[in-house]
Amino acid sequence: MKSTLRISLKAGERIFINGAVLRVDRKVALEFLNDVTFLLENHVLQPEGATTPLRQLYFIAQMILINPEGKEQSVALFRKSVVMLLNCFKNEAVLAELKRIDALVASGRAFEALKAIRTLYPIEDNILNNQEMPAATVEQIRKEIAPWR
Repeated sequence: MKSTLRISLKAGERIFINGAVLRVDRKVALEFLNDVTFLLENHVLQPEGATTPLRQLYFIAQMILINPEGKEQSVALFRKSVVMLLNCFKNEAVLAELKRIDALVASGRAFEALKAIRTLYPIEDNILNNQEMPAATVEQIRKEIAPWR
């Protein structure tokens, strides 16, 4: 068992804990006394926000945490998406980080993978703005994630 983890939430804020969604009606502090899988509301990407390949990968990775019952399907889709991205990106830093992110998810560390994916957003935005990634690839990845929205 790890040390205790204390999280403060504001009134109306939501937290996703082991697949459950909780909303608090007043300021509250939660103390987790054992290992738990959770996401704070400000880290949850809504389907309409999954507009780029890496944001779509993030959306799939968060589903691993938010929907434990569908974890196996989400992991399979995640793996498929990572393979597609590895074949599309040319940026060596992105490729290396995608491999590390894949290893994080494979070892059950999806939360850490989410943080790592977010760090790639600026690079991805630059690549997409310079159109270094084929538009067909972006559309292909969007089609893959469509059933999960």
